[in-house]
Amino acid sequence: MKINNIDKIPLVILAGGFGTRISEETTKIPKPMVEIGGIPIILHIMNYYSKFGVNEFIICAGYKANILKEYFYSLTYSQSDLEFNLKDKKISFLTKNKKQWKIKIIDTGINTMTGGRIKKILKYIKSENFFMTYGDGLSNVNINSLYKLHLKHKKIATVTAVKPTSRFGYLKINKYNLVKKFEEKPINDDWINGGFFILNKKIYKYIKNSKTIFEKEPLEFLSQKKQLIAFKHKGFWQPMDTLRDKKVLEKIWMSKTVPWL
Repeated sequence: MKINNIDKIPLVILAGGFGTRISEETTKIPKPMVEIGGIPIILHIMNYYSKFGVNEFIICAGYKANILKEYFYSLTYSQSDLEFNLKDKKISFLTKNKKQWKIKIIDTGINTMTGGRIKKILKYIKSENFFMTYGDGLSNVNINSLYKLHLKHKKIATVTAVKPTSRFGYLKINKYNLVKKFEEKPINDDWINGGFFILNKKIYKYIKNSKTIFEKEPLEFLSQKKQLIAFKHKGFWQPMDTLRDKKVLEKIWMSKTVPWL
């Protein structure tokens, strides 16, 4: 499943927002720590990318950043056998973790916008390109194919485009107010931003400061300059914007087929 050099491409995860639309969960924890099947959604995302050989992660923290740091700190120790040398005050790892992950958690500020968060972590990226996604959505997008498309077109940014299911029933009404067609929760005709980006480091030129919203000026300008390519994904995609979305993901997790595994 791996392709050449993909292990040298880090994944940047935007994980610093307040998550106000799912406040039932986020009053105590940051949104990426909301659990699906007892596992924080951010870990589901990281495990999925790891299947394709991506093992370096840069988490852009903000709101309740300490909880993210404490979680991964504890995860590191809980999955290892340890030796405590009280005399020399040293802790040694006796076993190697099966996951060859390198994780950076960077506090990018509570009020920093999405573009600003990306700009603040660019100094930690050594590769020409990097993956970027949000810490609140799951998909079975083919990361290899996404990466290949980006390399082929050599644009500043590649975005995964999806067609989500409508949350409401569709009505087609004639001039006499008769319903000619009723369709419960159809697939939308328009493509939308599904996250799961690949960005070139030159993206820094298009992000002004910490108040820059990535989805506005940078992406709008790149589209005008023909520097934004779309990877059309017709498979599974589900965000976790609300408690309802969380319940949808929980139901999928309990089913026999989990698309992101």
